[in-house]
Amino acid sequence: MSVQEHTSLVTSQLALLKQLEWRVRHAVENVLSGEYRSAFRGRGMEFDQVVKYTFGDDIRDIDWNVTARLGEPYRKKFIEEREVSLLLLFEDDVSLQFGSGAQSKREALLELAGLVMMLGAVNRDRVGFLHASPAGYTLKEPVRGRGQILHAAAQLLGQPAPALSSALPQTPNPRSEIPNFIPWRLLAKAAPRHSILIWLGDFPPRISPEGWTVLSRRYQTMGFRIEDPWDRELPEGRILTTYDPVAGRLVNINGNSIAQQAAHAAWVAQRDESFRQLFPDVLSRLTVRTDQERLEALVRFFHARMATGRSG
Repeated sequence: MSVQEHTSLVTSQLALLKQLEWRVRHAVENVLSGEYRSAFRGRGMEFDQVVKYTFGDDIRDIDWNVTARLGEPYRKKFIEEREVSLLLLFEDDVSLQFGSGAQSKREALLELAGLVMMLGAVNRDRVGFLHASPAGYTLKEPVRGRGQILHAAAQLLGQPAPALSSALPQTPNPRSEIPNFIPWRLLAKAAPRHSILIWLGDFPPRISPEGWTVLSRRYQTMGFRIEDPWDRELPEGRILTTYDPVAGRLVNINGNSIAQQAAHAAWVAQRDESFRQLFPDVLSRLTVRTDQERLEALVRFFHARMATGRSG
């Protein structure tokens, strides 16, 4: 890639991220309020002092007596309130390059990752990522500040898609191993304890990685996946030819075939079960379709966590 092409790519990525940032700010100001922060932030156990309420603070901490007396909102501050550090693990497997509609799963998942990173920037958190693909990995340790997070997000969005030639023909298998291109040991040291680890990927049927229990204790883990409509249900009544990026070849899909429909239904059940095993808490996993609005899905996710009082 030439310098001019690289500059043009970075410019387009930053333009997209600024659009995402505007949408996130609008959502935070009009819909989420303090709910994003409350859904993640751990709360201290010991009262410290009363301080002025600022936008984004947890409204549950407002001291209404002091607020009424002084005529402006004040909140209770607790000792050992934790700063939020977000670490995104973007598992960039070739299967993400499938798309039955206008957008591939990879494009949709990158947009979801960008929205999460912009949420962190708006809420003054630390944000980093680990991008892993068959070609290698890139680690960006959590940073704070709009400019640095924008730069990190642009770096993630600019990661090249894995070559389709790296895909090996395979049959979906619930016991297949987690891809070995994810550096799990490095991941365990990539962020401070109690950070939020959001794993974004396709999550095919497979067993949990070695050491996942340790990671789940070190971090607050969440799983975000993108689902193509064909992932859930094959199109009925048609025979279609499409490219399978995992098999690396064209395949025929027969919507009239009872055998194909049954095999696909079994694969869907296995995929859902392995996702549940990785993230047993229903409020720690999010599935978004390629034809759904990603920001709306995130808002519903945070509302659901707040409705049950979940926090770090």
